[in-house]
Amino acid sequence: MSGITDLDALRQALAENAEEPEGPARNARAEHLLAEAERLDVPLAVIEALGHQLKVYNYSSEKDRMFVPFARLLRMWDERPEDFDAYEAHTLHWVFKWVSAGMLDQPHVPLASVEKWLAEMEHRYRLAGHSERAVRGAEFTVAAHIGDLARAERAYAAWLAADRDEMADCEACELHGQGTWQVRRGRDAAALGLWRPVLEGELACAHEPHSVLAASLLPLLRLGRADEARAHHLRGFRLVRPMESMRSAFAEHVEFCALTGNEARGLELLAERPAYFTDTGHPRSRLEFMAVVTLLTDRLTELGLGERRVPGPAGRSWTARELAAHARAEAMELAGRFDRRNGTGDVGDRIRARMAQRPLVERLPLGVRTVRPAPAPVAAPAVPDVPGGAGLPALLAEARRLSESLRPHALEAWAAVARAAGDTELAPRDRAEIADHEAMARGPEGVALFERAAELYAAAGDPGEALAARARGAYVRALTGEVTAALATVTELYDEALALYADAGTGVRQTASVLMSRARVLMRRVHEAAGQGARDERAVARAVADAEAAVREVRALVGERGADDVRLAARTAEARAMRAELAGLTGDAERAAQLFRRAADAYVAAGLPWFAVEYEVQVAALAHQAGDLAGSERALRAAVEHGGPYVEPVGRAQLHLQLAEVLGALDAPGEAAEHALEAAHWADEAGESATLGAWARQQLGGFLLRLGRYAEAAEVLESALADLSAGTHGDGAVVQARWWLGDCLGELGEHRAAAEQRLQAADLARHWPEQQDHATLAHLAAESLGNAGLAAEAGRAYARAGDLWQALGNAPFLVRSLRARAWLALDDPAGTAEARALMARAVRECETALAAAEDPERAELAAELGGTHRQFAQLLTRVAVAETEEPGDAAVRAGLEAALERMSRAVAVFAGLGAAGLHDRTGAELDAARLEADLGRPERAAARARAVLAAYAGADDGDDTVRSRRDEATRVLTAAREGTDADRH
Repeated sequence: MSGITDLDALRQALAENAEEPEGPARNARAEHLLAEAERLDVPLAVIEALGHQLKVYNYSSEKDRMFVPFARLLRMWDERPEDFDAYEAHTLHWVFKWVSAGMLDQPHVPLASVEKWLAEMEHRYRLAGHSERAVRGAEFTVAAHIGDLARAERAYAAWLAADRDEMADCEACELHGQGTWQVRRGRDAAALGLWRPVLEGELACAHEPHSVLAASLLPLLRLGRADEARAHHLRGFRLVRPMESMRSAFAEHVEFCALTGNEARGLELLAERPAYFTDTGHPRSRLEFMAVVTLLTDRLTELGLGERRVPGPAGRSWTARELAAHARAEAMELAGRFDRRNGTGDVGDRIRARMAQRPLVERLPLGVRTVRPAPAPVAAPAVPDVPGGAGLPALLAEARRLSESLRPHALEAWAAVARAAGDTELAPRDRAEIADHEAMARGPEGVALFERAAELYAAAGDPGEALAARARGAYVRALTGEVTAALATVTELYDEALALYADAGTGVRQTASVLMSRARVLMRRVHEAAGQGARDERAVARAVADAEAAVREVRALVGERGADDVRLAARTAEARAMRAELAGLTGDAERAAQLFRRAADAYVAAGLPWFAVEYEVQVAALAHQAGDLAGSERALRAAVEHGGPYVEPVGRAQLHLQLAEVLGALDAPGEAAEHALEAAHWADEAGESATLGAWARQQLGGFLLRLGRYAEAAEVLESALADLSAGTHGDGAVVQARWWLGDCLGELGEHRAAAEQRLQAADLARHWPEQQDHATLAHLAAESLGNAGLAAEAGRAYARAGDLWQALGNAPFLVRSLRARAWLALDDPAGTAEARALMARAVRECETALAAAEDPERAELAAELGGTHRQFAQLLTRVAVAETEEPGDAAVRAGLEAALERMSRAVAVFAGLGAAGLHDRTGAELDAARLEADLGRPERAAARARAVLAAYAGADDGDDTVRSRRDEATRVLTAAREGTDADRH
C-alpha cells in the first residue's frame, strides 16, 4: 500500500530522494514517485514530480532521459499555466538551459533542432520578462561546441554584457564556463583569474568547485604552478568521486595523472568507475572520458607496459595496448558523429589533440600512494656499455677519472669496463683495478677478489697497492663479524706497509689506505667490545684507546697533503669522523657533534659533499638529543643539499622525513609538508611504499591538517591507512592517523565517517595503559555522532567517554560529557526527565570536584560550574517553551522561574572569577534579563541590563565582545522601558 496520500507526503518523499546519491537507483525512485503523484489527481503534484525527475536525470549518467518529462511539463504549462505555482514556473524556465545543453550533448539531435530550441528559449524568456543573459550563454555554448569561433566570441561578449537575473546560472557555474573558454583560447592565466572566487571558496554550488578544480589542473601545470595543481587534484577528486554525473571532471583528473607521471594512479581512478566505460546516456562526457583513457593507455604502452592488465569495460580482461586501441576507436567514432551532426571537424580535431598530449612534468609526487608503473630513471647517467674492445680505452680512462676523484658511480664505470673487456687480454694493472672495484661492489662476497686484485697489483709492480687491496679485504671480513682474524691480518699488513714506505717502496696514498683499513677494523672492535661493555669496561677502554691511536696515525701520515690530493683529503675527513664516533661512544656528545661537523665540512671543502651526508645526519641526531632543534634542522638541510641526486631513494626518503619531523616540531608545518611529500615520493621510488612511505604519508597528512588543508589531508591519510599497521608502524601511528583523519572529515562535514575513524582509533587505544587518548577519542566520536544526527549512538559514546573521564579523575570533561548527553536526551520527546537528571548530575560532579580542588584547578572548575548552571538554565527554558504554546501557563512560568534561578547561580559563579569571568558573567546576566522580561518583570530585566553596562564602564569599545554586549544590553534596556510604559497604561 502506498504511503503517499497527499501533496505534503509526496514533497517529503521527493526531498528524501533528492538527498540520495546520484545514479540509476535515485532515477528509478523518481519514476516511482511520479506514478504516485499521478494517483493523487493533483496537477501540482505531477508538476513537482516531473520537475524532480528532470533534476535527477540531469545529475546522472542518464541525461538523455530528461527530454520526455520536460516536453510533458512544457505542454502542461502551455495548456494550464495556472496549475504551476511561482516556484514551479521558475523551475520550468530554468531547465530550458539544461535541455538546450542536453540536446547539444546528444549527436543524434540535429543541429537545426538545437538552433530551433535556442530560438524557442529566447522567445519564452522574452515573454516572461527575463534577461537575455542565459540565452546568450546557451548560444555561446552551441557556437563554441561546433567551432564557430567568431559567433562564440560575439555570444560570449553578449552573455557577459547582459544583466544577471533569476534565470542566470549561479556565478560559480558561469565562471567555470568563462574560464574554460579562456583556456581553449590559450589564456590560462586569465582563466585562473576568473576562477579565483570559486577556487578560494567565495562562490559554490552543488557542482562547484568540483568542476573548476578539475578544469584548473592543466592550466596550473602549464604555468609552472605544480604545487597548486597537486592540491587541486587531491581536493577536487575527493569532491568528484561520489558524483556519478561528473564524468567529464573525473576524466580531467585521469588526464592530470597521465601527464604527470602518475599513470598508476590514473589506472586506480579508472578502476573506481567501471560504468563510465559503457554509460551511453551522455555521449559528450563519454567522448571526453574515452579520449583520456586513450591518452593514459598510450602513455603506458610508450613506457613499455602495453601488456600490463588494466581496468576496462566489463566482460573481458584488457591490456593497456588493447584498451588504447578500443578507447581510441570509441572516441573517434563519437567525435565523428558529433562532427557529422555539426557539419564541422572541430570536435574531432580537439579530441585528437587531447589524445596526443605529452607529459607536462616527468613525475609530480602527489602524497598518496602510487606505485610507479615503469622503473624510475637513474639519478645520473651510467657509463655507456660499449661492446667488444673498441671503446675500452675511453671506458678505462673514464673509470679511472671517477675513482681517482672519488666520484659517485665509479663502481658502475668499472663494471662497464669489465663488460666491455670480455676476453680481451689486458695489462695486469688494468685487471687488478677491475678486480679491486668488483670486490668493492660485491661487499662480503668480494673478499677473495681482493686477494686476486692484490696478486695482480703485485704482478704490475705496485706492492703498496697490493697491501692496500689485502687490507680492504681484511676490513670486509671484519664487517662480517670476523674481527679478531681481520685485526691479525691487517696488523701484519700495517707493519709491511710502514716498512715499505720507509724504504720509499710505496707512496703516501697506499700507506694511508692500509692505515685507514686498520683503523676501520679497530673501530669494529670498539663496537664489538661496546656491545659487551657492561661485562668488561676495561676491554672497551683498551679498544677505544687503540682505535684512537690508529686514527691519529692516519692523520699524522697524511698531514697537509690532503690540500692537493682529494683521496688524502678524504682520509683526513674520515679520521675526524672516527674520532667523533669514539667521542660519542665514550659519552662526550658535544665533542662528537663538533668532530662530525668538522668531518662533514672537510668533505665539502674537498669537493666530496655526498660523503658529508652521513655525518650531517649524525650531527642532526646529536643536536636533537641535546634539544637543539634549530641545530638539527641546519644539519639535515645540509644533508639534503649535499646528498643531491647521489643518495639512494630510500636514503633520500629518510632524510626528507627526518627534516619534516624537525620542521614540524619547530612549528613550520608548511615546509614540513613539502619534505614529507618528498619523503613519500622517494619511498615509493625505493619500493618502500608500504613501510617508510606509509609513515611519510601519515606525517604529511598531519601537516596538511595543521595547515587547514582538510580535503588534501584526508586523501593522504586514507592512502596511508591502507598500509599502516600496528605490527610494522606501531599502533600509535595507526591511532594518530585515524585521529587526524577524523578531524579532517569533521571539518569537511562528513560527520558519520569522522565518527567511524574516531571509534576505530578509540578501540585501538582502549588497550593502552594510559587512558587519556582513549577517553578523548571516545568523546570526539560522540561529538561526530551527534553532528551526524545519530543521537542514540552519540549518547552511548558520551557515556563511555564519561566513564573514562571519571576513572581518570578529569572532572571538567566528565561534566561536558554529561551536559552533552542531557542535550541529546531532549531529542526524544520522553527524554525530558533524563535530560534534567543528567544536567543536575553535571552540577553535582562539578561542585564536588571544586570543593576538593586546589589552585590553579579551582578557577577552571569554577568556570565549568558557571557554564553548567547556564546550560542547565537554557535547557530548562527550552523544555518550558516546548511543553506548551500558552506563555501564561503556570507550568511554563514554573519552568522559566527554575531556569532563572539556575541562570542567577551562573552569574554569581562567574562574578566570583573577577576579570577572568567577566564576559561569561555578562552573557549569563543578559540571558537572565531576557528571562525576567519573559516572566513579565521589565524592571528587573532593566536592572540586569544596567549591571552589564556598568560592568563595561570604561572598557575598550574596540573589543568585539564588549561592543556586542553593550549593544545587547541597550536593546534589553529599551525593550524593558517600553514594557514598563505599556504596563503603566
